[in-house]
Amino acid sequence: MDLATKAYLLSVGTVEISESLPSGPASTAGPGAGGQSIFFCSEEKTVRLSVVKESELRLVRQGAAAILLQGEREIARGHLVEPLLHCPGQAYITVSERCIYDCKFCAVPKLQGGTKTPQRVMEMAKQAAATGRMKAISLTSGVEASPEHEAARVSGIVRDLKAFGVPIGVSISPFPGVNRILKEAGADEVKYNLETVDPDLFPRICPGQSMKAIKESLDEAVEVFGKNRVFSNVIVGLGESDRTILSGIDELAEMGVLPVLRAVYPHPLRIGEIEMTRPSAERLVRLAQHARRALDRQGLRGDLALTGCYLCTGCDLVPGRDL
Repeated sequence: MDLATKAYLLSVGTVEISESLPSGPASTAGPGAGGQSIFFCSEEKTVRLSVVKESELRLVRQGAAAILLQGEREIARGHLVEPLLHCPGQAYITVSERCIYDCKFCAVPKLQGGTKTPQRVMEMAKQAAATGRMKAISLTSGVEASPEHEAARVSGIVRDLKAFGVPIGVSISPFPGVNRILKEAGADEVKYNLETVDPDLFPRICPGQSMKAIKESLDEAVEVFGKNRVFSNVIVGLGESDRTILSGIDELAEMGVLPVLRAVYPHPLRIGEIEMTRPSAERLVRLAQHARRALDRQGLRGDLALTGCYLCTGCDLVPGRDL
């Protein structure tokens, strides 16, 4: 699976599988929450595909191999990777599966799931550690009551999880002072998601939130956590122009932030609320190549990430790992 093939698979984003193939537990994180997925690995590249009943891609077995087909044409040959918790090699845990914000691409506010207790998170981490495959812990969370309340909860959990001796990454909704709270708790990396870098689209896509405030938290995070330790999701396919997203990538890199370029997932619960168009393979490659150049100019390295999406690589073309 070369770069172009992975980009094509990401542009489709889904796969149909036979009933005999395991699809794993439902995701509780982000726009695709509530769905099933698989991780397909080929030639050191990994892609995560959502499992649906009808897709232009089909996965079949041939001996020990897993093969992705389009019709009868073989697209890629590799093997399935068993996720540890949500993704391979990491205990990627969603603390609060509910959110007071109503980001128009995200299923979490519609699903309004439960909130894990610190004891439950610790139990999940212990089970993951017992496999011998846990390289990192990544915590993400919606906002059950307020960003401040969520940070207090998550920081307490981080303190407990330090006992496992692996890097810990945290992705929560930021506010003034959040970086010191998470750093003092023992977090190694943080991710505060802009979601869109288009200032005209942001108020409609993420109502009730402030692009300026998120950028300020990201800027401060680089000072607090250091180089190659701060990330931000930038969703591709929300109606933004290439010019806008390229400029946004440059701005983030100049701040010292590594952008996570995420193809939009048009969740059935959100269809019709905003424009959501899965980006083409060519667009994904073009943007990822630009991101790689932008990071190189700033001396940033995606291959040094300790946690999260840059370590997993399943959902994105990751500078420093895929290209």
